[in-house]
Amino acid sequence: MTLPMQGPGTRAEFTPRPGTSPGQLTVFPADRTKALRAAALAIEECAALRGQAPCGGGELTLSGDVPLGLGMGSSSSDVIAAIRAVADAYRLRLPPATIARLAVRAERASDPLMLGGRPLLFAQREGRVLEVLGDALPPAVVVGCALGGGSPVDTLSLPAPRHDHEDVRAYERLRSLLRRAVADADTALLGHVSTESARRAQRVREQREFGLLDRIAGRVGAVGLQIAHSGNVAGLLFDPAAPDLGHRLRRCVRALRTCGIPVTRTFATGTTGTISEEHLHGRAHVRRDRPARSDTSRRRAHLPALRDDEGRLGHGGGTAPARHRHRTTR
Repeated sequence: MTLPMQGPGTRAEFTPRPGTSPGQLTVFPADRTKALRAAALAIEECAALRGQAPCGGGELTLSGDVPLGLGMGSSSSDVIAAIRAVADAYRLRLPPATIARLAVRAERASDPLMLGGRPLLFAQREGRVLEVLGDALPPAVVVGCALGGGSPVDTLSLPAPRHDHEDVRAYERLRSLLRRAVADADTALLGHVSTESARRAQRVREQREFGLLDRIAGRVGAVGLQIAHSGNVAGLLFDPAAPDLGHRLRRCVRALRTCGIPVTRTFATGTTGTISEEHLHGRAHVRRDRPARSDTSRRRAHLPALRDDEGRLGHGGGTAPARHRHRTTR
């Protein structure tokens, strides 16, 4: 299940080369082989829908700002943008179910980024929706961080998770609680489900900072935590209705940094994704408010910025859906 965030995305540009062989399909950067496979599959699909022979080769160019190998869905973002760009070249708009099917064929398992930001359970190795839980997750503020020193993870080298009957029963309980959290817009219950899911997932891919992150969440008043199921991004979840939200966020940032865990992006779900500078850094006058005088400087205060990053929910976390921007060059 994906924890949505506005921000990073992939842009794909596809230039078809009619009359060339399929082997002359290229991608830049050259290491984006999953996107290259997706483009080839999309060419076959679109040509069949048009009743035409595949155009053959072409050039696929990818650009964007999704960090690679951290669990933010960079490969899914590349793959989906590539499929959409090829479809645009054929003047087609493929339905999400078709994009999901092609994406799974291209990368074996895909995040449901083609389906928007609704809370849903997605069979990532089958490319199908198991359940739509509602229109939006409960509102939450997320302080993102990077575990494992922020090093990338080779997701294809990870073993497939194996679960017994007890695991299935436990996840069914969490699924039931998640339905209730979405229906009631219950942020605290969402945090509980996310934390317990992340805890169980430690048996598949252990994060050495999990215990530390869990203790920090308890100290700073977070409702829970989330960890990417296949990467190193994580986050602490807060209820945006908390009266002392700004204080909690600042304590969280300080605690993470003190423990040597890099802080990345702080964002809100279900909104434009921005958090006020006052929440992050406190009010400008910490002792007392003072009215501006005629000689008060009009220069804007300089406040430090946060670097971008984040994570996801479900099976202990995962990917926040990156936006997909695509353009076709004909």
